[in-house]
Amino acid sequence: MAEGAQDEQEPPRRHFFVTGCIAIAVASVGFVASTFRFLVPNVLYEPSRRVTVGSPDQYPPGLVTFLPDQRCFLFHGADGFYAISSVCTHLGCNVKHEGRGFACPCHGSRFDENGRVVQGPAPAPLAWYSLALSPRGELVLDLDRLVGPDFRVRA
Repeated sequence: MAEGAQDEQEPPRRHFFVTGCIAIAVASVGFVASTFRFLVPNVLYEPSRRVTVGSPDQYPPGLVTFLPDQRCFLFHGADGFYAISSVCTHLGCNVKHEGRGFACPCHGSRFDENGRVVQGPAPAPLAWYSLALSPRGELVLDLDRLVGPDFRVRA
């Protein structure tokens, strides 16, 4: 009877072996799953910064249009279309178009009609964005491509 009592107190070898095999299987599955997860890139898919802003006919000559979603001004001058950012280079406020220039309502920066700093704390001029005509004849604004102040698109 002493032998039977001793066998009940100690775990059997088979139970220990099965538990060890289950632990190894769980660890292997976790390793394989984490390896496959590592192969998938952590990417944030952002919307395209190249957007169609409409037909040139929508913008009469001499008109300045603020595009709030793109945070820029679209100009239709006598020499063509061009786009200037409305983001102040000081702290990112939206500038306002006033007469022949721009003014930042937040900290007093002023820019001329080409976006160059005239006064205030802004350290750099306003950005100029690329415009192009699509094959369908629509204006396409590219917020990732900067151009110079002499850039124009004729439509």
